[in-house]
Amino acid sequence: MKLEEIINIISEGENEKVEFKSTFNNEAIVSIAAFANTNGGILLVGIQDNGKITGVKINSEIVKDWINQIRNKTAPPLFLDYESITFDEKEIIVFKIPEFPVKPVSVRGRYYKRSSSSNIQLSADEITEFRLTSLNYSFDSFPIETRFNELYPDAIQSFVQKIKNSGRFRSSQNMEFDLEKLGFLRNGKLTRAAELLWGNHHTAIHIGRFKSPDIIIDDVLIRAPLLIAVDESMEFIKKNIGLGYEFTGELQRKNRWQFPLPVIRELLLNSIVHKDYRNPTDVIIKIFDDKIEFTNPGGLLGNLSTEDLLTDTYLAKHRNRLLAEAFYLTGEIEKYGTGFIRIRNELKDYPELELSISDLTDFLKVVLKVKKEVGKEVGKEVGKEVGKELSESQIQILNAIEKNPKVTLGEIAKEIKMTKRSVERNISKLKNMNYIERFGGRKKGYWKIITNNE
Repeated sequence: MKLEEIINIISEGENEKVEFKSTFNNEAIVSIAAFANTNGGILLVGIQDNGKITGVKINSEIVKDWINQIRNKTAPPLFLDYESITFDEKEIIVFKIPEFPVKPVSVRGRYYKRSSSSNIQLSADEITEFRLTSLNYSFDSFPIETRFNELYPDAIQSFVQKIKNSGRFRSSQNMEFDLEKLGFLRNGKLTRAAELLWGNHHTAIHIGRFKSPDIIIDDVLIRAPLLIAVDESMEFIKKNIGLGYEFTGELQRKNRWQFPLPVIRELLLNSIVHKDYRNPTDVIIKIFDDKIEFTNPGGLLGNLSTEDLLTDTYLAKHRNRLLAEAFYLTGEIEKYGTGFIRIRNELKDYPELELSISDLTDFLKVVLKVKKEVGKEVGKEVGKEVGKELSESQIQILNAIEKNPKVTLGEIAKEIKMTKRSVERNISKLKNMNYIERFGGRKKGYWKIITNNE
């Protein structure tokens, strides 16, 4: 390296890819292993933590001894080259550490990764994750004892129909043969992915509707084959978020959900596909008046960061490759890391919403919420083009009617947690505003939502 490069590196200080050491010691070897397990990096010996250059007094034999220590104390052994740079008659030793292809590298039985300017010891789960990724395996590819005839026929049939509709895979009409071809059946044994997708498993999606952080209005625990659980989860979520109406240029009224359904589905699939299924914790979805939160066990893989996910050039990494493959074949997702790009594109039509992503090491949390400056005014935007506003209660009533046109006032009151008298009052307002109309008598009649300006 040129002296100018070294001076620039020193001036920027320690970071995820740079470490200073005044002397060579065991901590230096830990940093080297951490770099090898992450993105690679540079170790500069002869510089204090604050960037002051002190230099080291060495000769070629001493440096060779350092290299031998690195090789003997790391497993797999690391073989490094070095450079000697002289600055103001002070010698600096530069070790360049490439990212090692077979991870993780240990230092006397302990494993580390680089995070910011620190070396962090890996947990047992992280060590396993590193090994699986390094060997091009994923947890969902391991064989299990469940047999093909123990899988749910409805779930398999749903998969067959969806891949037929997507056109991404041509079936041989022999499901077992197809599963083997796709990797879900190996050497006569089903993989964990097959059990998760179409079988009886012990993982769940727990969804709750909250009025406040400690008040739950409604909740559900879904323990279905994942291919079915997605649709069941979406139905519950749709029941518990607001549905409004807006007018197009032709004054045609159309639905406008409080949160865009394509975004919710993408976040739900992301939580399922990237969940760490070694962790028994459920996928948790919390629905509030002004936000919806998705939390799943399993942080971001490898070198991926939350900042990367907010760009259009991030490289996706899949914790469960077979699950990703299955949902790709059904047309639900794209394998190539376009999920968050599509989410941002969808949100362009929802300027009142913002997305935040938090990597909590062992968990990933994604929140879609109303911007603070918008606050509670969002739900009142419906119908403003024609001088009308709908309250949250009125939107909930319309939602209930859309799901069941024969719904009774008592049933509406029970579903949306409102008194029957309040429902009657809001129904009367909706009639006067020409949003709904009643046909037939009390017992056999039904409601109709008026979908145009007539």
